[in-house]
Amino acid sequence: MANRRGGDGERLLQTRLGTAERAGRFYDEQVLSHVNARMREFVARQEMFFLATADRNGVCDNTFRAGPPGFLRVLDDRTLAYPEYRGNGVLASLGNIEENPHVGILMIDFFRDRIGLHVNGRARVVDDAVLRAVHPGLPVEECPGRRAVVWVEVAVEEAYVHCSKHIPHLLKASREAGADGRSWGTDDVRRKGGDFFGAAAGVQ
Repeated sequence: MANRRGGDGERLLQTRLGTAERAGRFYDEQVLSHVNARMREFVARQEMFFLATADRNGVCDNTFRAGPPGFLRVLDDRTLAYPEYRGNGVLASLGNIEENPHVGILMIDFFRDRIGLHVNGRARVVDDAVLRAVHPGLPVEECPGRRAVVWVEVAVEEAYVHCSKHIPHLLKASREAGADGRSWGTDDVRRKGGDFFGAAAGVQ
């Protein structure tokens, strides 16, 4: 179980900067060890989240995950899972999880509620067939780029709000193919961005 009173560094800085009392109220009132009913509803309609992982040496990676609403599944009030779609083959996040199971998930609703939800926990990589044997209701994707070979299952240790301060209000683009110049869910390298920043081309 995570320390819901924060780590040593947090407490040290809270004392130094005089925020310990305010932080204590936040820990007591907002930090849960599960996802409650409102959090579960929030998770079930999200189409994206940011994922933080680190390897055994603490070298960090932060990445973005997206899919249809509900692709981040609430298996129960203490367990989430999401499918790993085909990417660039580096498998940085999965590799980190194999070394260090601690993960941080940040979901932000830019479109309706302008609020966020943090979920921190311990993750493990699970084969698609293994997870489906336990949870047969998992969706089956037809798009080749979204056929999960493995899932990441996250045991929730902390769940808490990310306040709406400074979260911009955005408008959704249409998901119609080509409506905004891209194809949602495509596995085509060029349409996914290709060498957008010119790394392969040697741009200085």
